[in-house]
Amino acid sequence: MSKATCIMVQGTMSGAGKSLLCAALCRIFAQDGWRVAPFKSQNMALNSFVTRDGLEMGRAQVVQAQAAGVEPDVRMNPILLKPSSDIGSQVIVNGEVRGQMPAAEYFRRKKQLIPDILAAYNSLAEDFDIIVIEGAGSPAEINLKADDIVNMGLAKLVDAPVLLVGDIDRGGVFAQLFGTVELLEPDERARIKGLIINKFRGDVGILRPGLAMLEEKTHLPVFGVVPYLKVDIEDEDSLSDRLQVKNAVKPLDAAIVRLPHISNFTDFMPLEQHPLLGVRYVQTTRELGTPDCVILPGTKNTVDDLLWLRQCGLEAAISKLARRGTPVLGVCGGYQMLGQTLADPEGTESGRPQTLRGFGLLPTQTTFTAEKRRTQSQATVTAEPFAGAHLTGYEIHTGRTTVQGAPFCTLADGTPEGCVQGQVFGTYLHGLFDSGELTEQFAAYLCRRKGIDPAAAAPISMQEYRTQQLDLLADGVRHNLDLAAVYAAMGLAQPAERGNDQ
Repeated sequence: MSKATCIMVQGTMSGAGKSLLCAALCRIFAQDGWRVAPFKSQNMALNSFVTRDGLEMGRAQVVQAQAAGVEPDVRMNPILLKPSSDIGSQVIVNGEVRGQMPAAEYFRRKKQLIPDILAAYNSLAEDFDIIVIEGAGSPAEINLKADDIVNMGLAKLVDAPVLLVGDIDRGGVFAQLFGTVELLEPDERARIKGLIINKFRGDVGILRPGLAMLEEKTHLPVFGVVPYLKVDIEDEDSLSDRLQVKNAVKPLDAAIVRLPHISNFTDFMPLEQHPLLGVRYVQTTRELGTPDCVILPGTKNTVDDLLWLRQCGLEAAISKLARRGTPVLGVCGGYQMLGQTLADPEGTESGRPQTLRGFGLLPTQTTFTAEKRRTQSQATVTAEPFAGAHLTGYEIHTGRTTVQGAPFCTLADGTPEGCVQGQVFGTYLHGLFDSGELTEQFAAYLCRRKGIDPAAAAPISMQEYRTQQLDLLADGVRHNLDLAAVYAAMGLAQPAERGNDQ
């Protein structure tokens, strides 16, 4: 095949399950022997990733690439919007920052990005057999349709057949699907090859009369009813169920602060898998309580989130816990907050020049500049009691931090990184728990402090766990979706060896 065929998944709303269905299709097609790549022309998310060549992309496409068994490539997500306020975002094109833009300005200019989108897509199409395209939000957002570059606008540009997905878990799925189809133009409706009902719980037999009526009203076939699959896969930040966890009943209690602009909370998924670690997200001093450790995660807006912590009382509460000996870990923006001062002389982080005091728990000073550091990193922890743990992660931040104290770890080139003072730890490394070594040592450290035997705990590596979960996802979708119809929509025949398994 000289140029890839494609299939596009669009949804009736944000959170309909597009990202995971695309991941499932990537996995299924890869299992069926195809070379597969994901693609999303424009992603809005605070969870991002740095590729091997130092470029930034959304984590949803990283997960989909992992599902396809290929290395994440910035071509899979040529435009990434990272919200920095309610009305503006940092705009990243082909992995590089183009600048901060108010929403109105971006909407005026986004059609100028079509050449970048097509260049990325066409380049991928030369290297792969199938491209699985993810839409964003809904194609029926009639106020945005004129300048659309991510739903039907993109489908027209690359001549993509479309699967339309509705979320039955939120209710009103028939209205979702019918209303979306009705609001589309005739040529857009013609692109839809099938409807999918997602996140179903219960007896599908009860649903069948509604499916027949939906097909009659939309003149479109229902390709499947996908159950609410109990899989644990990295999801989009703003709608993640894991951020709603307030109580995690396990012997150890790890409280992660849910900052208003929280980013890359996927760093802590390995902790959630540990049999002894209960991980929960907190937004108030009452929710915080007296945990065994506190984690300050990354943020897209360190200055504003530090001020929020100060105003809501969480800064004082966390500082009080730290003074009493409770371990506190800061990652990226959280690390910056734990220092003595945060200087923004040019207003690149906060919109105006200012200098703020930090928590004062680490002997560090951070100065923000317009330059963003993006790199993958290997490191070895030097801080006790985690010394010797090998880390594989990545850095993605603005701001340079000077350290007067001991480093947290040493990078592969010998450069000291991060800082530790007493029971307070800080690092810029995202993905620090993925290798499993630090997860095990971190849990053992907390166990010793609480008089718990850590020997019974045997967490698997994040890579192994992710593989298990992706296979479960693919199996669940494979057995509830008419894959022959999906293949036919792409103009392909379903491979016989897999087709016989249905």
